[in-house]
Amino acid sequence: MILPIYIVDAFTDKVFKGNPAAVIPLNNKLDSKIMQAIASENNLSETAYVNISSVPFSIRWFTPTIEVDLCGHATLAAARVLFDSYLPENTTEILFSSRSGELKAFKKENLIYLDFPTDIPKPISGKKDIANGLGATPLEVYRGKDDYLAIFNDEKTIKDISPSFEKLSKLDSRGLIVSAPGDQVDFVSRCFFPQTGVNEDPVTGSAHTLMIPYWSKILGKSQLSATQLSSRSGSLCCELHGERVLIGGETAQYMKGEISI
Repeated sequence: MILPIYIVDAFTDKVFKGNPAAVIPLNNKLDSKIMQAIASENNLSETAYVNISSVPFSIRWFTPTIEVDLCGHATLAAARVLFDSYLPENTTEILFSSRSGELKAFKKENLIYLDFPTDIPKPISGKKDIANGLGATPLEVYRGKDDYLAIFNDEKTIKDISPSFEKLSKLDSRGLIVSAPGDQVDFVSRCFFPQTGVNEDPVTGSAHTLMIPYWSKILGKSQLSATQLSSRSGSLCCELHGERVLIGGETAQYMKGEISI
């Protein structure tokens, strides 16, 4: 069996920046065990499989260890591959079906935007294990569908956090997001997912479904700029539209090849 594979750096216009994702277009169903084995072999934070045999295109995402319900950067990467190599030149919108419902990607100027469901943050108290895992005490902690969100005072604090991934891996969530107001953008973040085999994710589109409604309310604006402060870093253009969020970013294709199984 020969499968095409692309690696695209998402939320950046330069290779070796942003978040690399593998994208594998399919014309037929592929066994989940093979999907997981390929994702493990790729050893990237996410491998996206897109079945293009019918519309909407079915999309699934795998970390090196598990399948996840939603992934932003790999959806952005998949949209770039489909727009460039699999769809008519005048196509401006793609519909996906997923474990998180219907998703949309569309072109707007030089960006691709993801249309994802909003994740409303719910305040919680008494999470000393988050402070212990981060080595820093947040101002507030919220819970979303999948992740915890810890809020801090400023960008420098986010940059300086040195977490214990062993402690964070014991949290009852997909992972932990830390966020604060940015110096040059509206908000900054870092994202830790040791439970999924990814200690720190370079740029996490799905985490912004939780951060966008939070910062939109705090800052009193529906259009926001964001930076994820990983070592690779990445930039996101964010919009809140009620029950949906738009997450825009650039992409840079790094590789195109074939998998032989």
